[in-house]
Amino acid sequence: MMRMSTFRLSAVMVSVAALLPACSHTRVVKPPRDAAPGRTVGAPAAPAVRVSQPKYGATVVVQRGQTVYRIATENGITPLDLALWNDIPPPYTIYPGQRLRLYPRDGRAPASASPPRSSAQEGAPPAPAPRPGAAPTPGSAPSEASRLTWQWPADGEVVSTYAAGDPTRQGVDIAGKAGQPVRAAADGVVVYSGSGLVGYGELIIVKHNDQWLSAYGHNRARLVNEGALVKAGQQIAEMGRSGATRDMLHFEIRYNGKPVDPLQYLPRR
Repeated sequence: MMRMSTFRLSAVMVSVAALLPACSHTRVVKPPRDAAPGRTVGAPAAPAVRVSQPKYGATVVVQRGQTVYRIATENGITPLDLALWNDIPPPYTIYPGQRLRLYPRDGRAPASASPPRSSAQEGAPPAPAPRPGAAPTPGSAPSEASRLTWQWPADGEVVSTYAAGDPTRQGVDIAGKAGQPVRAAADGVVVYSGSGLVGYGELIIVKHNDQWLSAYGHNRARLVNEGALVKAGQQIAEMGRSGATRDMLHFEIRYNGKPVDPLQYLPRR
């Protein structure tokens, strides 16, 4: 089973145009039927930086000609994390003289004697799944999650589950058949629709409020553009295997950019 790239998603996602100039499109596309499984057509080679190593307390001043992508990779950070940590909004432009943090905005290093972990590894520890409508247990993501009504994004068997601290298991994988509906898990706005994030294939990200977002990867086709308002249960994509070795949906829920266990919030079935 294909495991996800360790690129980390963020609450305010970075567009491909800002991060990877070679892939500036964000239109809804359907990859050719004969595209090789596990490879997104036109996707760039994976950058060297796979998992961020925050530099707590460190900042950089933007120099003329620099981009989010360049600054991030030069400092051992994924572009997605750098944008999140600095609240860089669309169209993700930075300016000479601007000071950027090289660490999460909470400014706290993980409470551990070991070297700093990546932001992707700072997710909430696993906890028993609460009953639908109940607030998460202590130590999980904030109880604010109960304000959202989550729905399953696709039908099918869960073949891989979330594991806190494992950068290859930041969500759940739901197996299915090519072309079956992928649905929005809650009301929100599409903040990313593209194929520029290596390992996620055709990807859609929906922002639900200032703290919460959800991500839907490996689609065969994306049916919504950035800026589209979507309702819970609305079809937004067709399941596929772009960036994967089998037909499935990779689904993540994020709180302030940090992954949480989707099974804590999805209704039991």
